[in-house]
Amino acid sequence: MLLAWRCFGVQADVMIIGGGIAGLQAAIQLGRYERKVTVIDEGSGRSMLCRQYRNLLGWPDGISGRELRKAGRKHASNYDVDFMDEKVIRLGKERSGFRAETEDGGTYHGKKLILATGVTDANPFPELEPCFGMSVYICPDCDGYEIKEKRTLVLGSGRAGVRMAFDLVRWTDRLTYVSHGSQSPVAEEEKRQLSEAGIGLHEGRIERVHLEGDQFAGVTLDDGTALQAEKAFIAFPGNVVHSDLGKQIGVERLENHHVLNDTRTKMTNIPGVWAAGDLAVHSEQVAIAMGEGAQAAVWVQRSLMQEES
Repeated sequence: MLLAWRCFGVQADVMIIGGGIAGLQAAIQLGRYERKVTVIDEGSGRSMLCRQYRNLLGWPDGISGRELRKAGRKHASNYDVDFMDEKVIRLGKERSGFRAETEDGGTYHGKKLILATGVTDANPFPELEPCFGMSVYICPDCDGYEIKEKRTLVLGSGRAGVRMAFDLVRWTDRLTYVSHGSQSPVAEEEKRQLSEAGIGLHEGRIERVHLEGDQFAGVTLDDGTALQAEKAFIAFPGNVVHSDLGKQIGVERLENHHVLNDTRTKMTNIPGVWAAGDLAVHSEQVAIAMGEGAQAAVWVQRSLMQEES
């Protein structure tokens, strides 16, 4: 099967780039329409790092992103969805659809295209990754509750960290913002506002983060200051929105590189191309990514049916 797809140019009804939450939900929905679907996934993304989501219907005790993705693949495979574990490096338009070329030399074709390539969060401390979803968090809407009345540090830089601290202060009165480095100093007015809100502030380079297994324990700054905590949020500027593939075929993007799509159909400005999940403009949550994946799939199906009628 793989040889046939790679070498003989068999065209899928729908090609999905990205096998995260949005891409998998779209694949499941389209598989249930009995469409021929190819998902090309390089195996990375936010959901691969989060060890526990606790804000999802049906999992009150939490579920990891890896578990969700494994379950999603198994579910989609029940409908004969094909998965290719490769990295797409080029997209192109064809008379009858779209072509994807991969780093491994594969070429795949689809009548319709869903982009679900997501976002990578800026994080200068990869040693924190085993704590993601357990004691270190990224999304205040998803996980603000987890720091309720807990001693918490916001690890960030400049204004991104300031915004995060203000988003979180309602959950705990034991909150401190650690502004890492000197490239984005906190403005005097922001310092005043932080102080008035009861948010502590330390400026200086984080020399070391302290962990106890998957539990965050604190940081040491370069001047020797030791800050202990039970929880942490990270908020560094420079998140990477993986929309460059869309750009190759003319997909419209905002200045921050998120893809513009129709709020109802999820179609982009390019006919036959949809965008779903964190790649697009929305509140970046797993439940919303699922909904966008399903919604995009519904409109892809309608488009295919219209062409076939």
